[in-house]
Amino acid sequence: MPSSTEYAASLADIRAAAARIEGTAHRTPVLTCEALDEIAGRKLFFKCENFQKMGAFKFRGALNAVSLLSDEQAANGVVTHSSGNFAQALALAARAREIPAYIVMPSNAPSVKIRAVEGYGGKITLCEPTLEARNREAERIRISTGSTLLHPYDDPRVIAGQGTVALEFLEQVDDLQAIVVPLGGGGLLSGITLAARELTPNVSVYGAEPSGADDAWRSRQAGRLIPQTGPDTIADGLLTSLGEWTWPVVQDLVHDVFLVDDDAICDAIEIMHEGYKAD
Repeated sequence: MPSSTEYAASLADIRAAAARIEGTAHRTPVLTCEALDEIAGRKLFFKCENFQKMGAFKFRGALNAVSLLSDEQAANGVVTHSSGNFAQALALAARAREIPAYIVMPSNAPSVKIRAVEGYGGKITLCEPTLEARNREAERIRISTGSTLLHPYDDPRVIAGQGTVALEFLEQVDDLQAIVVPLGGGGLLSGITLAARELTPNVSVYGAEPSGADDAWRSRQAGRLIPQTGPDTIADGLLTSLGEWTWPVVQDLVHDVFLVDDDAICDAIEIMHEGYKAD
């Protein structure tokens, strides 16, 4: 694990990642809505990573990591384990470099996500839906193929790629006071925090975590990393535990972590679907 002063990525790393992925990853828009501003009692800006390629910010980190492989490493492909967005992101990033992507997915992964990975050219291996099985199968494939293992979020190359969100956001919106970031494994939150603390140290960065998957909140209370066990939330993209690279950032640099229960998440989804009209 890195020391409390050694973090996953510097601002220089994140800027290099931005240059590396430019022209392949999208520069996503920022949208506003007066109706939501009235509800919140403040001006809100939404960085719409749902408009990123494959529909999520994960493509930024996957593309940066794949781009950094040497030609010799790339020839043997990449491998990861993921039930969803990173699986798709890595398959698409590997396709862009024309290398194999071996994706270990749990047998209970949504069929729509399995089809998406297949559509991007990923070579899927299904396994039992446990973290132990996923790790074991990914390691088996790594050894048998010589491929490079890329973690979905706990990897400095991935974190630097996710940090490019902040570079764009801070260019697109002047005088931000705070940035609120969804918090699962912490890759996006770490990347944004590491960029923002050097570019705009007066901007507070918060994590928003489901109360049914609150390992970050509990870890901060305890002052030590407490692994996620038995998460129970409808926010199925935020079920993962913090890692060795993301935890120090969340512990030391993130301003605070908010807990949000499933009822509030459902209410927000309803408001967004029924009332959101971009200005």
